[in-house]
Amino acid sequence: METTYTVLARRFRPQTFSEVVGQDRIATTLRHAIQEGRVAHAYLFTGARGVGKTSMARIFAKALNCANAVDAVPCNDCEICRGIAAGQDVDVSEIDGASNRGIDDIRTLRANVNVRSMRSKYKVYIIDEVHMLTKEAFNALLKTLEEPPPNVKFIFCTTEPNKVPDTILSRCQRFDFGTIATVEIVGRLEQLAVAEGFQVDPAALELVARRAAGSMRDSQSLFDQLLSFGSDKITADDVHRLFGTAPDDRVIGLVQALIDRRRDLALQELHTALQNGVQLDPFTDQLVAYLRDLLMLAAGAVTVPLMSVGSEQLARLQVQAERWGLQTITAALQVLAETKVRMQRVSFGRALVELALVRLSLLEDLDQLDGLIAQLKAGVAVRGTVPAGSLAQKKNDAVTQIAAAPVMLETQREVEKPAVVPAADPVVTEEESAAQVEFRAGNEPAILARLVEEFPDQTGSTLRRASRSAIFGPNHLEIVLPASYDMGRRACERPEVQSRIEAALEKVTGQSVKVRFRLEDSSESPAPKPSASEPKTRRVEEPEDQLVKDVAEKFGVQEWRVQELPMPALTTMEDRE
Repeated sequence: METTYTVLARRFRPQTFSEVVGQDRIATTLRHAIQEGRVAHAYLFTGARGVGKTSMARIFAKALNCANAVDAVPCNDCEICRGIAAGQDVDVSEIDGASNRGIDDIRTLRANVNVRSMRSKYKVYIIDEVHMLTKEAFNALLKTLEEPPPNVKFIFCTTEPNKVPDTILSRCQRFDFGTIATVEIVGRLEQLAVAEGFQVDPAALELVARRAAGSMRDSQSLFDQLLSFGSDKITADDVHRLFGTAPDDRVIGLVQALIDRRRDLALQELHTALQNGVQLDPFTDQLVAYLRDLLMLAAGAVTVPLMSVGSEQLARLQVQAERWGLQTITAALQVLAETKVRMQRVSFGRALVELALVRLSLLEDLDQLDGLIAQLKAGVAVRGTVPAGSLAQKKNDAVTQIAAAPVMLETQREVEKPAVVPAADPVVTEEESAAQVEFRAGNEPAILARLVEEFPDQTGSTLRRASRSAIFGPNHLEIVLPASYDMGRRACERPEVQSRIEAALEKVTGQSVKVRFRLEDSSESPAPKPSASEPKTRRVEEPEDQLVKDVAEKFGVQEWRVQELPMPALTTMEDRE
């Protein structure tokens, strides 16, 4: 008779608090609550998938009801423990919140709550994926959850606690389950390999653990698949063949080609990997994780575990991170992450990945641009010679290298497109000298008019709104803006914009000038026009118009006053012109 195979995740499900990997803090708290008699009536277990929420709920139910429990550790041999472990105990109900989410299901639960437990001390309701309940179901559960019978306990499990109403959250003790460390997953997989009689290389176990991304159940499912795929001895190559991923050396070599700006070699590495059975999507995920590791190292977080390659490759990644630089790695990761998102919507994913690799090879050492950008923002002239073909030369020529990838630095977004700033000690032609305006009192309107001509952009629009300007001191100019134009004043006072304005003033006046801005005071506002004279009013005995007389008689008007309205001014076509 053929036996039914049970997957590893079910056969090796934790049966005691100590067997739940990576959740020692929560296990200790629950054990102490049972030992000290401080068990709450409702608990909420939250966390990612496969981190032990439902397993912990079952163990907690066994520890509450097991008659042979010692120090809140269930015996796992009695009928109650075996029934709870199998999900068949009459007093412990496991409810799927996704399929029992309506108000009628909660009404049934409320009716059963008042029925005493059959053979155990407590009736325990474990509701998995509780966030799937409807709003009406949650409302129906509120009163029962707040004041349940003394022998009833609720344990809610969810991966999305943000979808659980606050009225439910406030009535529960909440425990957040964290993701499980790679080292702990590897240790658990080693135990499973021994129990199943397989010999597995440590590198293969680490690959599976990294692929699981902190989920114990995912790692066990992948490991179960691996045991079915390989032989009695499983190596890292078996893992790569199964998952469609590339060995560490191939990923490192491809990124090194990008750093060396060998786009031809990088594209060849991608082609070879795909020819050898590597799948495009998993390989792209590897590259994203690899750039994430470089980002951590470039930012100084050297103790953060690697996600893309083995820990023995740390030294090679540190060399690459130092050479490429934080800014370049950041831009590269943004390009590749954007490519990964776009791949989900198209059928030509390979072309997108190849395009991304070419774009990454065009990125140069952006860390060297920090000083240059700071100078441009401050309006400082960029001087000196630079090697032909270098990044600085390209930046000095057109400031276009960063635009090679549509994931530009935040600092570039903040900087207005800089005007070309003249170098120090500029050579002034005779025509320019004749066009300059002398910086002296009385020439303020002319200086302001010439200054506006230098800015055809938003800055010039702001300067056109200036009500006046004034010279004070030997080299200071004050520009006054309307009181309602504070936003424009703040824009002009930004350091990079003010530096441009002062550079333009030096060009207009021929001398170094400092500028400041202020708003008009209310006292400086133009005086209001005098109002027209009050209309004249005179008293009359009775109105002349018969219709008005009839109205007066109807309403019993005793006194009449006539107000003389001013005649509107007549305009002719000539006046309008």
